[in-house]
Amino acid sequence: MWNDKRYHTLDYELKKTFGEKTIKLSIDGNFTCPNRDGTIGNRGCIFCSERGSGDFNSDKNKSITEQIQEQKQIMSKKWKSNTYIGYFQNYTNTYDTVKNLRKKFSEALNCEQISGLAIATRPDCINSEILELLEELNSKTFLWVELGLQSIHDKTAAFLRRGYKLEQFDETCEQLMKRKIKTVVHLILGIPGETKSQMLDSVKYVSAKNVWGVKLHMLHVLKNTDLAEYYQKTGFKILTREEYVDIVCDALMLLNPDTVIHRLTGDGKKSDLIEPLWTLHKLKVLSDIDKELKFRESCQGEHFPL
Repeated sequence: MWNDKRYHTLDYELKKTFGEKTIKLSIDGNFTCPNRDGTIGNRGCIFCSERGSGDFNSDKNKSITEQIQEQKQIMSKKWKSNTYIGYFQNYTNTYDTVKNLRKKFSEALNCEQISGLAIATRPDCINSEILELLEELNSKTFLWVELGLQSIHDKTAAFLRRGYKLEQFDETCEQLMKRKIKTVVHLILGIPGETKSQMLDSVKYVSAKNVWGVKLHMLHVLKNTDLAEYYQKTGFKILTREEYVDIVCDALMLLNPDTVIHRLTGDGKKSDLIEPLWTLHKLKVLSDIDKELKFRESCQGEHFPL
């Protein structure tokens, strides 16, 4: 057990590390993505929103310091803490020169009460120079790097327009972990055409790598995305809350108990979310996951090692 949970929560891990509630502050580093600027594609991944999955971020035209101050004020209304993680969230946050990356990451770390960095990116946007920078940062602060894998299946990757091969993920993951850089992997549940068994195959694959953290997301259909257009044309099946909870609980039982669970349900902006509307009730989803694990008398890692 991890305090009152049957899975290894990020909240538990950060409290253990820093001795108190630790809050992530979402930062828009004003990056783009090779899947948007024409290098790989022009329209991004099929599900990606206009803000590159950073719909709750501050204004990218503000400095990083200003964004952090603004986010602190917002978050202080919910939690009291002196410990913050600067989270470079939307688009691809290593898709720039090392000089510019160092400048932006350093500005965040120089802000008061920032105790670490979280950097979300793509496996194909981490070269040898960037690995050196990340290794340098890792020696100075609490760092984790997030990789958007979503699925291990080639057909799914093509549908999502992910734009890189599974082998690229494997290589980058290996290089990060070789340098003892905490690595977090994103997986999406409910992608059209994937069975429950296929979703769990992705979970097993990631679990076998013993990565530091995992994020599980329900597929969101957001306005002004190509996925929304595809949904309107096909009406593909959306997982019910009950189906999603069942799959998440199965996934948790497969994951290494040492793996930190960063997320079990995503946040969709209410004004943009088309489906599934039940994800708007985040606390209900999390409560149902807790209840199902208790009903099963199960916990994370029960079926690990595989």
